[in-house]
Amino acid sequence: MTGNEHGGRLGEEFFTPGSSSFTEFLAAHRPELLSTRRVLPDGVRAAPDQVPHGTTVLALTFRDGVLIAGDRRATMGNLIAQRDLEKVHPADDHTAVAFAGTVGLALDMVKLYQVELTHFEKIEGVAMTLDGKARRLAGMIRQNLGQAMQGLAVVPLLTGYDPSAPEGERGRIFSFDVAGGLYEKADFHAEGSGSPYARGALKKLFRKGLDRREAALTALQALYDAADDDSATGGPDISRRIFPIVSVITEDGFERLPETETEHLSREMVEQRRARPDGPNATP
Repeated sequence: MTGNEHGGRLGEEFFTPGSSSFTEFLAAHRPELLSTRRVLPDGVRAAPDQVPHGTTVLALTFRDGVLIAGDRRATMGNLIAQRDLEKVHPADDHTAVAFAGTVGLALDMVKLYQVELTHFEKIEGVAMTLDGKARRLAGMIRQNLGQAMQGLAVVPLLTGYDPSAPEGERGRIFSFDVAGGLYEKADFHAEGSGSPYARGALKKLFRKGLDRREAALTALQALYDAADDDSATGGPDISRRIFPIVSVITEDGFERLPETETEHLSREMVEQRRARPDGPNATP
């Protein structure tokens, strides 16, 4: 791909009109660079206690857009593999992706997806629509189906700000299954091993019209409930100062909440839990 095999010149494939998909370009000319295409030998499955897995991520809409958040823990079986994993990443200026599942493959998929969106915009001269971004990510997950069936699944969560949507509905959330099935979710969603508990908390605490601070506290409460019942999900680590990653996407674009703000909100939530260990009641 560097041109060295052509005496320092780019190969003919770089000058041949084709798809605006960078993934399709790699699949045609350098498929060995696509980690999602590599399948283990027949009959071999990945040992779950030998591969780091990311756990709980979630998203919810709020007054100005959509919020996406994740805990920081990765596990290998019953071991904590990493305490400060970053599971939430910007895909472009108005889109973000978080992941649960096999960490190595997920990070590769996120990087490839970022390049995919940038490549499309450079080739076509316009940004891909949010629906197009969701379909493109679904296609990339589908390419990983062989590895998913061998125990190396990646389950992303996609959020974006859609200026073409009606007012009040511009924050959008998309979930996927391991076969690339695409589903749009209303109001909130969670993925990963702690997702049943996080979704239960979100169902209890979510309401229309939350401001940014209220949405961030709701996300932190949901992640705390997930960590309370799921050993693979990490709660706020006050002593190490490791806190969940919380990001928002609004008309102004993607913004990761500063560490100081996330720490302040996490400490406030933990203090509230001293009086109410099971968390706040549903808002009337």
